[in-house]
Amino acid sequence: MSRICEICGKGTIFGNNVSHAKNRTRRTWRPNLLKIKTMIGGTVLSVKVCTRCLKSNKIVKVV
Repeated sequence: MSRICEICGKGTIFGNNVSHAKNRTRRTWRPNLLKIKTMIGGTVLSVKVCTRCLKSNKIVKVV
């Protein structure tokens, strides 16, 4: 399963955990994705959307 928002393209990013002793280990940040049914082009489709796009009304849920 790809972890990419189908509206804005937000995906997984990588960085470091930094401890108090400044030891660095790799870690990942994943976007908060939801599988939403929405109306696109007159048909109901299921798309993966980040909650930021959903909150900003870039897409409307179908009830």
